[in-house]
Amino acid sequence: MTARFPSFGRATPPAIRVTVLDEVEPAFRVGQAKANSLIAYGNGRSYGDSCQNGEGAVVDMRARSKLIGLDPATGVIEAEAGILLSDVIAHAAPHGLFPPVVPGTQFVTLGGAIANDIHGKNHHRRGTFGCHVEALTLLRSDGQSLRCSMSENTEFFRATIGGMGLTGIILSAKLRLMRVPSPDIAETATPFASLEHYLDRAEAADAANEYAVAWLDQLATGRAKGRGLLLAGNHAETRAAHRPSRRLAVPFQPPLTVLNRLALRAFNFAYRTGRGRKALRTAPCQSFFFPLDAVRDWNRLYGPRGLFQHQGVVPFEAAREALPELLDATHEAGQGSFLTVLKRFGAQRSPGLISFPRAGYTLTLDFPNRGEMTRKLLDRLDRITVAAGGAVNPYKDARMSPETFAASFPNWRELETIRDPAFMSSFWRRTAMQLGSI
Repeated sequence: MTARFPSFGRATPPAIRVTVLDEVEPAFRVGQAKANSLIAYGNGRSYGDSCQNGEGAVVDMRARSKLIGLDPATGVIEAEAGILLSDVIAHAAPHGLFPPVVPGTQFVTLGGAIANDIHGKNHHRRGTFGCHVEALTLLRSDGQSLRCSMSENTEFFRATIGGMGLTGIILSAKLRLMRVPSPDIAETATPFASLEHYLDRAEAADAANEYAVAWLDQLATGRAKGRGLLLAGNHAETRAAHRPSRRLAVPFQPPLTVLNRLALRAFNFAYRTGRGRKALRTAPCQSFFFPLDAVRDWNRLYGPRGLFQHQGVVPFEAAREALPELLDATHEAGQGSFLTVLKRFGAQRSPGLISFPRAGYTLTLDFPNRGEMTRKLLDRLDRITVAAGGAVNPYKDARMSPETFAASFPNWRELETIRDPAFMSSFWRRTAMQLGSI
């Protein structure tokens, strides 16, 4: 079977060799899976090449999407790994339940959420997705089907959470949901005049709210550098009546990126004056958590060469120096980020062996792929982040150096010792595999 299975950033070659679990399981049963030949593919929402295997095949997991069970009394849902987060939300909402951690899109699979140990706007309260996984079933290429948890096959459990699919195929998982009065969010939008003003109030916003995230106007300079909106919220006591929103789409691929400086200026003005005008509102969960999901194929707007997303985290003590330096680097390179998001991570640690979030501030930047000039900027952002004692997010990455990866995740060798020999990604091949033998 041949198909195009891209990453969401589309700056790396798409997978052209695709298989499904039914086709690879016979080789697993007799221990004949080829080394480095496979990587699981969920719904392709990873920005980089962690969901690609340029020298092998991807295993399409989307057909394995059955809900196995939901216990309203305990709040535990069990499902196959290919189920979408949107379906988990739909099954959970009538019971007053909601996923404890959600990313910026609801169109990720359960297996992908575990493999990337995703985080959301409430890391300061709930930690990562992996903190709420009670158990998972892992299929290894030697034919073993392992039930993994913090009390059973613990080393595989910890390596699989955040392990980017390298330990085998997640077949199913149990997730502990949280009780909420409604899935909607009572949201406040507070403008701040500069990055310093945000940093002065971010901790208090976290303490008072389940969710908090800042949007930055990347074009602001001088005393206004880092200005933006602080969006904070808690689950509303009652669900409001909302008109069904029509989902828009980008119907074709523009020949060039349309996200130029003029478009960025218009977007920033509209967002700052429109969203900031409503200081308090009840927002549907889809618009609060997943605003970009309202535009199908929005990544096409970045042009045929795709986009690079850079997400780094820097420790609290380094933030007031490192964050302005990161913003200055983008200005000096003449490449404004269309979506610039700043969040505060808490101290809660993930059970995952390799997990990106750690205590500090995380800055996310999106850039159209303009070739070498963009890569040079991203390399500079890496250097600033690592020098500050921080880390660069691997499952958002499509080009970091092996040295940046090793500095971000010095315990990467522990994952390599547990990696299933049949599983390999383009990301792991160009980073960990270039760092020498263990």
